[in-house]
Amino acid sequence: MQKTSFDFKALWKRLTASREMTLFLVLALICAFIQARNHSFLTGKTIEDMLKNYSTTITLSLGMMSVLLIGGIDISVASSLAFSGMCASLLMREGVYSSTLVMFLVSIAIGTLCGLLVGSVIAYGQVIPIIATLGLTNIFRGATYLVSDSQWVSAYQFQASFKQFAQTNTLSFGLMNNLIFIALICYAVFFVVMHWTRFGRRIYAVGSNPEAASISGIRIKRIKLVVYTMMGSFSGLVGAMYTALYASAQNDMATGMEMDAIAACVLGGVSLSGGQGSVVGVLLGALTMTVISKALPLIGISQFWQRAIKGLIILLAIIINILAQRALQKNQLKAREI
Repeated sequence: MQKTSFDFKALWKRLTASREMTLFLVLALICAFIQARNHSFLTGKTIEDMLKNYSTTITLSLGMMSVLLIGGIDISVASSLAFSGMCASLLMREGVYSSTLVMFLVSIAIGTLCGLLVGSVIAYGQVIPIIATLGLTNIFRGATYLVSDSQWVSAYQFQASFKQFAQTNTLSFGLMNNLIFIALICYAVFFVVMHWTRFGRRIYAVGSNPEAASISGIRIKRIKLVVYTMMGSFSGLVGAMYTALYASAQNDMATGMEMDAIAACVLGGVSLSGGQGSVVGVLLGALTMTVISKALPLIGISQFWQRAIKGLIILLAIIINILAQRALQKNQLKAREI
């Protein structure tokens, strides 16, 4: 009778065949390690609080993904987020409206206008994305201070229904927190758009090879304008989510969140040169950043080292992406030679 041996090497190769599966295994190992150090980590309450508190970054990462896919970048998103959230909060404070839905719609509309401005400067002004968004970062943040007269909008100045929104689960009929549900719906819609629509395919085409995309009839400038405008819409949405989560609007809110969103995308396999990345990968990258951000304080890591570790993760993710891209190009060249 012939003996059959288990091939661990083949199993490992199959498990790590995709970036998403590799990242899932890394996430599982991180969770197991933290659970061993702190047994309260993987409880239902902790997981819900963790996802709720980081739902803003998780959602913002989607918009950042679309920008990176076309070979761009937007570091103004945190500032446009703050401007959108502050303007919408000021209008609620002044009694212009009391509805939570209207609050969200106003914030999204303002964010969309910010994104439209960013997209116009980059697509039609032909300004390098990093330069354009660096300048607009200061403009949006300065505008936030101007419209608020450097004052906060505090919890008592919001409607009770809005303050309760981030703590309840009415949208999902009791299944999950409202902010988590919004993030989940955004990922589901974005997954469909990126995989099964012409617009999604054009985004990948523009990022992969702009010249070929232009020759095939794709309007590069229009795609860039739409993508940056969409990024602005996400900023406005997250601005309302952030304000609801903390029941306040501050001038310096969400400072640095753009780097967390970029880190989640890069960790999830989105190429900084464009044309490569997936919604599932970004979700796993965002969840990994969420787990790390939540876990580091639990195991006694100081705030300084938390930032250093996050920076190291971003650097390692970029290096891995570069190496993976070079390996892919090498394999493609070998295939052509054959």
